[in-house]
Amino acid sequence: MNLLPVKEPTSMPAFCSMFIAVFILTFSINSVAENDTKLIKTKASASVLKQTLNPKRLFLHSSTALVLDESEGVVLYEKESSKKMPIASLTKLMTAMVILDAKLNLKEKIRIKRVDRDRLRGSKSRLSYGTILTRHDLLKISLAASENRAAKALARTYPGGSRAFIKAMNNKAKLLSMTRSHFKDSTGLHSKNVSTAKDLVKLVAAASKYPLIKKFTTIGKSYVTDLRSGWKVEFFNTNRLVRRKNWEISLSKTGYIADAGHCLVMETKISNRPTIIVLLNSWGKLSKFGDSNRIKRWIQNGEKRISTI
Repeated sequence: MNLLPVKEPTSMPAFCSMFIAVFILTFSINSVAENDTKLIKTKASASVLKQTLNPKRLFLHSSTALVLDESEGVVLYEKESSKKMPIASLTKLMTAMVILDAKLNLKEKIRIKRVDRDRLRGSKSRLSYGTILTRHDLLKISLAASENRAAKALARTYPGGSRAFIKAMNNKAKLLSMTRSHFKDSTGLHSKNVSTAKDLVKLVAAASKYPLIKKFTTIGKSYVTDLRSGWKVEFFNTNRLVRRKNWEISLSKTGYIADAGHCLVMETKISNRPTIIVLLNSWGKLSKFGDSNRIKRWIQNGEKRISTI
């Protein structure tokens, strides 16, 4: 019987191999180019974004404002940013830094005394006379709830007392090149606690290097324990935005006295962009929060315009 020869399977035609090789090479080149473009965009994003942002389309109710892209140091918006103004309880960020710089025992028990009361403005307090808190908890309620008696007790129990503490605050300001800032007390109740939006950006950037300050200023709701009675003193953060899921805030502080108006500083992320916001002398109690939301939408709209270019 004659058997027909069986054909061996042929290899893939040469032109197919060449086609696949060209496809892989093209895909690789495109991927590299795309990654390079992303890198270039990342490096130039703040400058590019600033070109798309129209400051005339941002209507704020704060008389002084500054918005900074923190990663690149690019000012996205400013309004009277060099004007020296009272800063109210924004002061407490400096108070906290001075305490932490001194490396004092945070577990030390401190009693609230009558000398810690607000003699300037008669503000109310959650801390009754005789309350005993650790220095840790005084910092906590001072930063999150802007508790004035806590801030005064922190200064009073500083080595050398309140005078030495105020001196340390002003020395720290000089160290941070806050050349147009001056501190008169640890609470911000004194109207001679003054600064500018430009200086406060430096304050926020410096304070953000302290993990405990970042933690305490972004607590939404918490309590401290009076070690004398065992009672828990509950408090809420004075910045309602830290309790909003649509805000990613890593540091925050509010302030108010009649001379300063309503104030707010924040370190946050907007469209994944590290941003510092400074708002001074807002018209009403809620205006600083409204201005923050307006700034956020303004930046987000600018980001959208970039994506269409």
